[in-house]
Amino acid sequence: MKNLEKFALLGLSQEMLKALEKKGFNEPTPIQEKTIPLLLNSQQDVVAQAQTGTGKTAAFGIPILENLSEKNKNVQALILTPTRELAVQVSEEINSLKGNKKLKVLPVYGGQSIEQQLKKLQKGIDIVVGTPGRILDHLRRGSLVLNQISYLILDEADEMLNMGFIEDIEEILRNTNSNKRMLLFSATMPKDIIRIAKKYMGKYKLVTVENENLTVPLTDQIYFEVTESNKLDALCRIIDIAADFYGLVFCRTKLDVDEVSKKLMDRGYNADALHGDLSQVQREKILLKFRNGRIKILVATDVAARGIDINNLTHVINYALPQDPESYVHRIGRTGRAGKEGTAITFVTPAENRRLHFIRKITKTDIRKEKLPGVRDVINSKKLRISQELDKILTEQSYSEYLEMARNLLNNSDPEKMLAALLKFSFQDELHEGAYKEIPEISSDFGGETRLFIALGRMDGLTPKKLVGLIKKEANVRDRKIRNARVLDKYSYFNVPTKEVNHIIKMFKKRKRGNRLLVEVARS
Repeated sequence: MKNLEKFALLGLSQEMLKALEKKGFNEPTPIQEKTIPLLLNSQQDVVAQAQTGTGKTAAFGIPILENLSEKNKNVQALILTPTRELAVQVSEEINSLKGNKKLKVLPVYGGQSIEQQLKKLQKGIDIVVGTPGRILDHLRRGSLVLNQISYLILDEADEMLNMGFIEDIEEILRNTNSNKRMLLFSATMPKDIIRIAKKYMGKYKLVTVENENLTVPLTDQIYFEVTESNKLDALCRIIDIAADFYGLVFCRTKLDVDEVSKKLMDRGYNADALHGDLSQVQREKILLKFRNGRIKILVATDVAARGIDINNLTHVINYALPQDPESYVHRIGRTGRAGKEGTAITFVTPAENRRLHFIRKITKTDIRKEKLPGVRDVINSKKLRISQELDKILTEQSYSEYLEMARNLLNNSDPEKMLAALLKFSFQDELHEGAYKEIPEISSDFGGETRLFIALGRMDGLTPKKLVGLIKKEANVRDRKIRNARVLDKYSYFNVPTKEVNHIIKMFKKRKRGNRLLVEVARS
């Protein structure tokens, strides 16, 4: 474990070092180097300011796993995240770090079967990773008890505040014991974060790390807007239209990786999967095949792809939009190397346009929208490649062993018809238009979506229905265009088509509360 010497110096157990080696870690990131010893060797609460994508999950996950007991029957740690995607990502990362330690980790979020969550919670869980809304639901049902936890972690705290979860978070905090340790991780430090720290944390230690400068590599960046159900067919078109596809396909979870890779292999593509459940030996075998070109498509999670360093990849595909700008840059940095231009393609569902806009803004890069290649485009591309391959064989004169058979075939047949029959025999499956599913263009009003903040809430007599009515009345926007209205005590949020944003803000500029605009774009 020579390459893990710096981790060893932080005071980690041999078991943890083995888990880190299996995951391909080399040395700690700055936030890990500063946070891990603090959490291992003191009882202080911690407020850490660091960008997403700098190893924050391992920074708090490693020391928590080192300190938790395997014999405790109560929930020992609660990790709050702003989104279900991050809840799954964090729980998978912690599961992959625990090694042989018998600690149970459960992601808990809305949209997932609550009955399954109830069953697992009844059996006993050590670490719960969840979104505020669903955690509150379980607290109110009595299915989750947090009065004996050792740790409470707020991950991406500023994003949770931006999404209007501050009241939910405070209610959750009131349901926890006072002698827990609190860890708060945030990319920025707005006033509400500091207020929470002062109100609910003891004498905390502030940890900060320098922001990385995000540099975008020599890569052509494209995005396609597709529904979740059409992503696989869109991926197949992109692979098929490429002259010689050799790339990484990034998915959000291990389950997604397994499902996408299996479906690609079932369709005859030279693909394989890479995720945290593989042993180091399996991982190395797959990577060797990928480096040698025996595998052309590698489907992976961000965590599993750590350490992959291959210069001649043609494509990186974001099958799922990355959680943050740093992950986006790290992913696409795997193509466009050694002076060759690569292609980075991102699939974006209509509801993800706001997050894509944020990634473009932070990375200061142009990710242009394009239309997916049509079925006829793919077929024509394949025909062109077949013609080019035939010309290459003719030029190299590597066909002599087939000349006698060719003469026999042409003896009693029309040459043109015989060649057509031969092409059909060889390529009918590949050139059959019926093999491709039609992918309709997305033409809904929510082709781009933005979340807006309004400085009115329940204390002003607002309800979700009244909020929609107010926007409709003041800005003359149809109610079907107003979605996900969330009303809190003092303010509210709602989603509208991006193209309507400037109009709505302009219409509300006349309505002010003090010096503050009544309506504004929610902070990303």
